[in-house]
Amino acid sequence: MVFAGINYLAVVIAALASFGFGAIYYMSLSKPWLAAIGKSVEELRANPSKTPFIVAAVCELVMAWVLAGALGHLGPGQVSTRNGVITALILWAGFVVTTMAVNHGYQGSKRILTVIDGGHWLGVMLIQGLVIGLFGV
Repeated sequence: MVFAGINYLAVVIAALASFGFGAIYYMSLSKPWLAAIGKSVEELRANPSKTPFIVAAVCELVMAWVLAGALGHLGPGQVSTRNGVITALILWAGFVVTTMAVNHGYQGSKRILTVIDGGHWLGVMLIQGLVIGLFGV
């Protein structure tokens, strides 16, 4: 098997871009998201913590690295925007949204939470695939 390699600058930029997307996404959907999780703004503010933001940033960095690795396994010359977006979509559909659907189902979460969070992770994956594909190896 031939491996194209990983562009680590692309991984970092992809993680930062997807983190920024998440901030905009959840700010725009804050009311339906809060309703879906059954909490109010006051409840969240009563227990402020930076930990979820740190965890999200680290996890998005890991996601970008794994996505870059998956793209690299396509071989030399295959790390492109098209393949980045397609690979991101396949990984999202096969692993991310399916895992969320199972977890939310067992947790008894509202279906809209899966839709909102699934949309977020789809955006994250597509942005990462696009950025990694644009940078290439």
